[in-house]
Amino acid sequence: MTELVIIHNQKPVTTSLEVAKNFGKNHRDVLKSLDELKEGVAQKFADLFIESTYIHEQNKQEYRMFYINRDGFTLLAMGFTGYRAMEFKLKYIQAFNQMEDQLKQPSNTKLLLQTALKQEERLEVVETDVRYLKDNMRINGPQEQRIGKNARGRIVECLGGKDSVAYSELSRKVFSLFWNEFKNYFEVPRYGELPKVRFEEALQYIQEWTPSTALRLEIKKANDQQRLRLAE
Repeated sequence: MTELVIIHNQKPVTTSLEVAKNFGKNHRDVLKSLDELKEGVAQKFADLFIESTYIHEQNKQEYRMFYINRDGFTLLAMGFTGYRAMEFKLKYIQAFNQMEDQLKQPSNTKLLLQTALKQEERLEVVETDVRYLKDNMRINGPQEQRIGKNARGRIVECLGGKDSVAYSELSRKVFSLFWNEFKNYFEVPRYGELPKVRFEEALQYIQEWTPSTALRLEIKKANDQQRLRLAE
């Protein structure tokens, strides 16, 4: 029964061809009736009837036809009388009702799209959480130990070794300076809070670090005094 009504531009409609066939009329006569209605309801006609064309199956010629919505069908069928006409009027009304109910129901495609969209939104939330954890997760124990070990090694190297005068006199000062600069550079309260994603960067920082010019001169002066004493 719903073949009496189809979907056109997302709306339930029938066609002048279907009306002619089901009410036992010549399509030319249905078109004539529509043309007469157009003169009577000119301003409303376009809201009820949409003129179009179709290709005839036999001669492949193009002919006029109309798409007709529920109100347009009601207006057109008012002049159709007789038992057969009444029977098809009722069938059309039922078909329009069924099609309109069907349009109110979300289609399987729409449901699938909605489900996919919700799933994508959930995945985006998860990915955001994962990125946040990855970007903010602190270094683990072995990584913290490695940073501490590399830093001590670099500082001792800058002081001239553990046996140097600079180490015995200035190590506390240099260690304090290094860790202050390290924490300021990486914006952490202590190096154990370093984000895991910056671990390799921290190792490179340690490798490249040197004391300030003034401190380097102070270290050099202390170690030069040691060498002078040994030379004497």
